[in-house]
Amino acid sequence: MEWAKTRADARFNVATSGVSPCPIRELGVTLEDIDLSGPSLYGYEPLQRALAKKCGVSMDSVVAAVGTSLANHLAMAAVVEPGEEVLIEHPVYEPLLALARYLGAQVTRFERRPAAGFRIEPQEIARRISARTRLIVISNLHNPSGALTDEPTLDALRDIARQAGTRVLVDEVYLEMLWAHPTRSAFHLGREFIVTGSLTKAYGLSGLRCGWILAEPELTRKIWRLGDLFTVTPPHPAERLSVVALDRLERIRERARTLLDRNRALLDRFLDSRPDLLVTRPGFGTVVFPRWAGGDTTRLCDLLRAKYETTVVPGRFFGMPEHFRIGIGGETDMTSASLERLAAALDDLAAGGPSPRAERP
Repeated sequence: MEWAKTRADARFNVATSGVSPCPIRELGVTLEDIDLSGPSLYGYEPLQRALAKKCGVSMDSVVAAVGTSLANHLAMAAVVEPGEEVLIEHPVYEPLLALARYLGAQVTRFERRPAAGFRIEPQEIARRISARTRLIVISNLHNPSGALTDEPTLDALRDIARQAGTRVLVDEVYLEMLWAHPTRSAFHLGREFIVTGSLTKAYGLSGLRCGWILAEPELTRKIWRLGDLFTVTPPHPAERLSVVALDRLERIRERARTLLDRNRALLDRFLDSRPDLLVTRPGFGTVVFPRWAGGDTTRLCDLLRAKYETTVVPGRFFGMPEHFRIGIGGETDMTSASLERLAAALDDLAAGGPSPRAERP
């Protein structure tokens, strides 16, 4: 996260995984629609009602949270005690791994293999789970590859968790992008699942920090109380604006869908032209995770930044240094120019050109 906050920004940025920011005019609000304070104790009722309706659950199964990151923190902290085992996918969004370690968990890993398109293979989890496993952690869509975990796989994962007496945390922040392929949340498949999500990535609404946790009511009550240690009460203007956004979500979704359709066509043309990149193309979401034939991508990332004012995410942050992550949620002109610069940098290195001294976060 420190790298993302201090080093990822560039004139040409395909490191970001979310859709470009949604203009506030899309919400159609005025200052009169926003209050500084309101009845936000254990949930702001209009927001709780809107989230429950969106997710197709009862209000007592929803905990509003300040973004997916805090949602993940609260969900994991509510079920994991220091010294207990957490089984986490590899590669993984690094803050999920850091969070488990921060909470004092013993972390073990299971593989999402590139040769299998980064799909979850239930037999791999069955081999890795133990009597000490308290929680299994996955992302869906997978960050960094964008791979989808389908319902039959989630059913198999539920059965493994049920037999082991454990729970499954599913970060679904990118699942919001399956507009053409509506997919049920894992929450609907069994009480073993705890789900987190937000409006940040798919809709360009990061500034609202509108996140949520879905869990059985007994657990949500515990999570609300745990939240007293962190946010106490959230910013009420953001709650009010989130209610408005949820009411206008179809219009906001159409903006994001149009943008990603254009940008995915650019990405596909770029990947078609690159025999030096081996990549799984999920066909949805905002990210792909190519493997570069040139090896460790640190020198590629450094050359991109130094010579071409362009950033991608180095694979070392996901424990796979021969890969890098491309995000296509930015404005189309910028995304097109970024991919052109990435192609030029790859050509430079293929021709044996010099690369700058490696930069470290």
